Amino acid sequence: MLSLLHIENIAVIEQAEISFDRGFNVLTGETGAGKSIVIDAISAILGERTYRDVIRTGTDRAFVSAVFTDVPELPWFAENRVPYAPEELLIQREIYGDGKNVCRVNGRPVTVALLKKLGASLINIHGQHDSQQLFDETKHLGYLDLFARNQAEQAAYQEAYGRVEALRREKERLTMDDGEKLRRVEALQFQLEEIQRAQLQPGEDEALEQSRKRLQNAEKLSEHLALAVAALSGGEEESGAVDLLGEAEHAISRITRFDDALQPFCERLSALQYEAQDLSGELRDRLEQLAYSGEELEQIESRLDVLHRLKRKYGGSVEDILQYAQRAQQELDEITFSEERLAQLEADLGEATAQAEAAGLTLRKTRQAAAAAMEQRLSKELAALDMPRAQFVCELEEIPLSPSGMDQLRFLMTANVGEALKPLSKVASGGELARIMLAIKNVLAEQDQVGTLIFDEVDAGVSGRAAQKVAEKLRSVSRSKQVLCVTHLPQIAAAADVHLLIAKTERQGRTYTQVTRLDRAGRTREIARIIGGAEITETTLRSAEEMLSG
Repeated sequence: MLSLLHIENIAVIEQAEISFDRGFNVLTGETGAGKSIVIDAISAILGERTYRDVIRTGTDRAFVSAVFTDVPELPWFAENRVPYAPEELLIQREIYGDGKNVCRVNGRPVTVALLKKLGASLINIHGQHDSQQLFDETKHLGYLDLFARNQAEQAAYQEAYGRVEALRREKERLTMDDGEKLRRVEALQFQLEEIQRAQLQPGEDEALEQSRKRLQNAEKLSEHLALAVAALSGGEEESGAVDLLGEAEHAISRITRFDDALQPFCERLSALQYEAQDLSGELRDRLEQLAYSGEELEQIESRLDVLHRLKRKYGGSVEDILQYAQRAQQELDEITFSEERLAQLEADLGEATAQAEAAGLTLRKTRQAAAAAMEQRLSKELAALDMPRAQFVCELEEIPLSPSGMDQLRFLMTANVGEALKPLSKVASGGELARIMLAIKNVLAEQDQVGTLIFDEVDAGVSGRAAQKVAEKLRSVSRSKQVLCVTHLPQIAAAADVHLLIAKTERQGRTYTQVTRLDRAGRTREIARIIGGAEITETTLRSAEEMLSG
C-alpha cells in the first residue's frame, strides 16, 4: 500500500507530507484547492508523463517521493537489478525546468519508462476520463481481456498474426505490373553494374585518404625525417646521438674498474646506442620510401572522386556501398524469380493464416467464457450500486483476422426492465456511467495484484441513495485493497477510515495548499460544509454527525 507521499514545489503545493492508511482514505476540499494536484503527484511517481509547467513558480525543480509498504517481490526488481526490501519501497522523482527527469527506486536510478512499468503493479488510478472511455467501443475488448487474464492466448495469436502480416507485406512488395517490374529491374541492374565496375575493397577509402595526406605533405615529411636522421647519425662536421652515446659509454667503461656500481650505467648506454642506430636506420628507410610522382597523387585523387560519387548515391562508406549492392542483388533476384517466390509465399501465407485462425479460435473461447462470467459479476456489482434492474451484456461478434483477434466486442445495457439493450452511449447517464465504470474497475481489481486503487472524482452525477451505495461499495473494496478517493459527496466522505482535507490559503501574495488529516470534529465540520456549502449550520452539523455515526 501507499503509506507516505512527500511533495515539493508542485503547482500551489510548496511542501506537503501526506500519510495514508490501509482501508478507505478520502480527500476533500473546495474546488481548486489542489486535490487533483495530489493525484498528479502520485501519477508522477508512477512514471506517468509530467510537464515543466507543474513546477511551482519561482523554483527550478519539483520533487515527489512515495513510500510503499508490504510490496510483493515483483519480477521487475530482479529484471532491472534494483534492490528489493519487503518492508519498504521508496520511489523518488525530480522534475527540472529544462525537462530533465531523475527517477530512483530504492536509491537506484531508473528511466521513466521503467518506473511506469513498476507503477502499473502498484496503483490503479481511475478518473472521470476513464468513465467517458466506456463510450469508445474499441476499448471494450481490452476490458474483457483483462478480466479473462488470457495474456498467453493473446501472445500466441499476436505471434501467429505477425507472421501472416509479414508474408502479406512481402507478397504485396513482389506483386507489381510488368512495366513497373521492368523499370525496377533496369534501375537495379544499372546500380549493380556501376558498383561492380568500381571494384571496391573494404576500407580502401580510408587507406586512400591516408596516402593522399602523405603525398600532399611529402616535402615536409622528407625535410623533418632528414633532420631526425641527421640528429641520430650525425653529418660530416657534427656528431649525432649515436656517436655521442658511444662516447658516453666508452667514458664510463674506463672507470668501472674503480666503482662496480657504474657497470649498469655502462650497459644502459650501450643499449641506448644500439636502439639509436636501429631507429636511425628505420627512419632512413622511411625517408627513401617517400619518393613519389605527381601521377601517383593524381591517380589517388581520381579514385577518391569515384568513391565520393558512389558514396553520395549509395552510402557514407565503402562498406555501406557494398551492403547496398548486396541488398540490390537480393531484390533483383526476388523480382527475377518473383513468380516462383509468389507461389511459395501463397503456400506459406495459407499455412500461416490457418495457424493464426486456430490461435484466434483459442483466444475466442477464453473471451466467450469470460464474457458470460463478466456479465454475471457486473450485474451483481451494479445491483449493489443501486442499479438492481440493470442488465449488462458483452456482445461478441466474429470478424476476420485483425490485430486484436477475430472478435469485436461492445458493451450493451439497459437500466430498466422492459427496455431494449442498447450501446452505453445511448442509455447511460453521467451518474450511471460512473457506477458502471466503478463496477468494472472493482471486477478487474479482483483479477490483479495491484494493492491500491485511486478514484479521482468518479462520483460526478451521483446523488441520493445511489451515492450511499457507491460509498458502501468503495468501503467494501477497501477491505481487500487500499482505496484513495477524491470526492465531493458527503456519503463517501463519511464512509472513509481516513479523511484528508485539502485547503488553499494565501500569504504575502502567494497561494499555498495544505493537507490536514482530520479528527472527528474536523470531519464533522468538513462533511457539514460539503452538505450545506460555505455556511455551516447546526442542522448540517447534526446531519454530518449522523452520517459519521451511521
